[in-house]
Amino acid sequence: MFIAGFPAGPWGTNCYVVATGPGTECVVIDPGKDAAEGVAQVVREHKLKPVSVLVTHGHVDHMWCVAPVAGTYDATAWIHPADRHLLADPMAGMSPETTRMLLGGDHSWAEPDDVRELTDLAELELAGLRFVVDHAPGHTEGSVTFRTPYAEHEVSELMFSGDLLFAGSIGRTDLPGGDHAKMLRSLAEKVLPLADDVVVLPGHGEQTSIGRERATNPYLQDLS
Repeated sequence: MFIAGFPAGPWGTNCYVVATGPGTECVVIDPGKDAAEGVAQVVREHKLKPVSVLVTHGHVDHMWCVAPVAGTYDATAWIHPADRHLLADPMAGMSPETTRMLLGGDHSWAEPDDVRELTDLAELELAGLRFVVDHAPGHTEGSVTFRTPYAEHEVSELMFSGDLLFAGSIGRTDLPGGDHAKMLRSLAEKVLPLADDVVVLPGHGEQTSIGRERATNPYLQDLS
């Protein structure tokens, strides 16, 4: 499996390009602000063809470049229906501070031409890869994670966790659509049952594992 990840934009949002190998179709996960150039570089260097853009949730730092990336490569965008409205109206999910910062610019938003909706426990077959969708509300109503089999280096799965789970922390719940009780329930139902060897590729910060977070993350320890 080929995975390229890089932080993009002022929020340092991790964007991931995933494929079975060089010279194949690929999936782009969470192309946020300023991510389009990084995606293009990875695609050129490794001769990839993006066919799908997966969105873990509708916050602007994760979906700023969804429409440009999907449009450039004629790719399908996937998002949970509870967050779909944010593709065209991302201000609805922003904090007042972020809204004030962006209102000085000239920004227009629109859905990509081809948008499909995610459901809990759906299995997607994309670019020769299989992704299991876990609906995990709390950070937003439509937050999801994507798990894909890995089976290398004693790792059973990779989990693209968006802003559900970080190394040592979890996503905030004080923005529009956030709900702390739902976040804790999502962590209990979607994270704690996973095997310790699952590698977590989060929306921000460094990668981690379920085992490491189970042992050290105070939010998971409180749940346990």
